Amino acid sequence: MDKDSSMKEATDLRNNVELARSVTDKHPDLLRPSARSYPLFRDSDKGKYTLIKDPEGFQQGIYDKPLPFHGCGIGWFSFLLGFLCPLMWYYGAILYFRNHHRKDPRERAGLGASAIAALLCSVALLIVATILLINLWSLRFQVQS
Repeated sequence: MDKDSSMKEATDLRNNVELARSVTDKHPDLLRPSARSYPLFRDSDKGKYTLIKDPEGFQQGIYDKPLPFHGCGIGWFSFLLGFLCPLMWYYGAILYFRNHHRKDPRERAGLGASAIAALLCSVALLIVATILLINLWSLRFQVQS
């Protein structure tokens, strides 16, 4: 076997054969509309990826936005304010059970703390009300006797 013929065959093989080309490169109409406008596209002449958008003009992510109340979040804000006005704990608990934390998962811990505080406040109010009711009931029987 001649070395020149094997060398020529190898160069022809490299030049004429597509090693790997995706279906979406061949048929871009199969892509979803959102994928067609992806910031990277394949330059068919060079075979490299090229950026369409300016790297300085990037789009902010959902969690890059700061939380309200000076970065505290509505859950922790309602938890802390609940020590002054316990109704805020119930407001946080309502938001927690209505899945408000799915909009921003950073809110989940604060809303959960508000829900726990609302539960403890309810239990404490129930105990105080029971004690007051028992005292009132015992006073009523003392007056009658």
